[in-house]
Amino acid sequence: MADSGILALAAELIGQTRQSDADWNKLEGTAQALANSLRVKNKSSGSDTVARRLSSDNQRRLTRPARARCLPPPALYETLRVGANICVDHDENRGHLLESGFLHALVTLLERYTDLIPPDKATDFLPLSVAHLKVVRTAIGVILNASLGYEPVKIALNTAEAPVAILRLVGAIYPAGAWARSPAPHIPPEEFDESWQLRSGLSSWAWRAIGELKDNASTVFGPDTLPQLVTPARSFIPPFGKPSQPFNSATPLRRTLVSADLEAFEESCSLLEALALDDEDVRLSLARGMAFPDEHHGVRCLADILEFIDRGDYHPLWTDLPGDNAQRERSFDFCKAALIKAVVEIAGEAKNVDVLWDDSDQKQPGGALVAQMIQWIKTHTDLKDNNRDDLLVCATLTLGNLLRHGAHSVTLTSPPISIAPDLAALLRPETDIKVKHGVIGLLKHLAYAAPTRAPLGEASIIKRLVGCNIFQPSSDIAEMVQVNAIGVAKHLCSGNAKNCYDLTVPSEGQGPETTGLHQILSLVKRSDTTAVKSEGTRVFVNFSSPRSRPAQLVGRSKKYPILVNEGIVALTLLSIQSANIVLDAITTPLPHEIGSPVTAPGRTVDTLAHLLRRHQANVPEEVRANACILLGQVGREGGVDTERMPELAKLKAELRPLIVSAADAEKESRLKTAAVGALQRWG
Repeated sequence: MADSGILALAAELIGQTRQSDADWNKLEGTAQALANSLRVKNKSSGSDTVARRLSSDNQRRLTRPARARCLPPPALYETLRVGANICVDHDENRGHLLESGFLHALVTLLERYTDLIPPDKATDFLPLSVAHLKVVRTAIGVILNASLGYEPVKIALNTAEAPVAILRLVGAIYPAGAWARSPAPHIPPEEFDESWQLRSGLSSWAWRAIGELKDNASTVFGPDTLPQLVTPARSFIPPFGKPSQPFNSATPLRRTLVSADLEAFEESCSLLEALALDDEDVRLSLARGMAFPDEHHGVRCLADILEFIDRGDYHPLWTDLPGDNAQRERSFDFCKAALIKAVVEIAGEAKNVDVLWDDSDQKQPGGALVAQMIQWIKTHTDLKDNNRDDLLVCATLTLGNLLRHGAHSVTLTSPPISIAPDLAALLRPETDIKVKHGVIGLLKHLAYAAPTRAPLGEASIIKRLVGCNIFQPSSDIAEMVQVNAIGVAKHLCSGNAKNCYDLTVPSEGQGPETTGLHQILSLVKRSDTTAVKSEGTRVFVNFSSPRSRPAQLVGRSKKYPILVNEGIVALTLLSIQSANIVLDAITTPLPHEIGSPVTAPGRTVDTLAHLLRRHQANVPEEVRANACILLGQVGREGGVDTERMPELAKLKAELRPLIVSAADAEKESRLKTAAVGALQRWG
């Protein structure tokens, strides 16, 4: 239609009086013609002029209570179509709709529909006629079209809490999967197909609008929206009963509904994950709801999520859908992973530990959530017969987060739970790295507590850890898992001779290269990661050989003060038992290493001298002070054998001026105190 025709229709629409049914019918016809004309993409159609002239008129029409009550749904529907079509790919018109207040009026309209939802039935069918369904769907369509890629509208709609109103409506108008259980008997037979088409289409538009707005809506959604977000996952929990009539055959309508369920499921899982990651109130509310269902008006949100993770499966009706079923299965798996991440985050909230951990029932130590996680682990230790890595990942990471704050470790390693043998059974070479990540992380938290080290040792955790190849080059891609594995070994070997033996002594018939200690040393040597080198070096404080490795770390890590410090601390602890060996380690020339710079110090003592000689901004004073403590410990009276005294005298002669210089500093400091102490020990 030409520009003049569109403008004429707009003028007619604005100028019409609405006092009788005939007037409303005329308005409906005019709006319909205008909306149809605006569907034609034509930059010169004058739609921006139409937008300016219509926006304020439509805003008044929607927001005045008297007119809102008498505006018939068909006329309102066609008027909304004008708004939807006028802002398609047109930021200027979107701005006009926003400035006029039209979009805020739409939010008010949607909120009036939400008032029809019974408070205790927020996820049941909301009976609406076809005419009203068209109004709601089109109002959401306007919001979707206006917000696509246009930040000012997104910000305004989030401020008005439009996503919350949309979510509440879609949860009541189209509860995902409910059509298969009950085809809504309140729908008149003559409207049945059209009603379900509108409901499913409304769901699609609603979730697209929520998805478009959610990146700006971190403060909009809260705990009160959780029941609507959890509902879509229920339709993927078996048993999948055969749909009742008229959905008992693969009609186009049924395929539409199955597709709508999947879309709702994908979007709701994404939003649940985001809220669990970003919103503390949501994490706290989900945890409270585990014990108190009234938190969510009787909806067991977290329990429902756990049930889905446990039993949720691909829907059998997907086979009727066109396209790639494998892609749908991948999408389903991503959604389950998102909910697993949400559960792990809930357990990781420090304020939730006392809420989720319940010791009131001696038969179920830890409470319902802990019992569920323990059951998943114990049930699926046989990896050949049970391909449920998802449950193992969820359970181990969740329990690890609950233990992260230093409590309850003994409960898991003591009867009746006694989880250590089950975790040991999961440490195999063929175990997926994601499962190893969860198991090793949980073991690290368990090993923090000294009372757990004996039962973990009895389960041969060290041997299983070494045998699962986590320290081998094939696992180097998962360096943080390796760091945690080293941490497990470090804690278990602290004050426990059996665990130290398991780490350092090869099994019968195997060479020393198979020991955990040798594997960790090899990992430290080939790794370029500070965390691996640092954590690996700390293992040395708990056993006696090979003692030259910390010295090599000090000598070769001048660029990395934190690694130098770790090596110094390890050497200091070793010198308590044998200053002779440490003296050898720091004065013997370092073995040649491929790739080492020519200017690298030849001995570890050269690095110590370098630290004391020059103050560098990147070297903390603590490192220089620790170097003085190490030298004082090695040179203490009676520390080395008589035949080693000449070598010690040379060391003292070389380094004494540097230590004296540090001790004579005017300003008190940790370095000065350590230097004075070293000289006193030397005598």
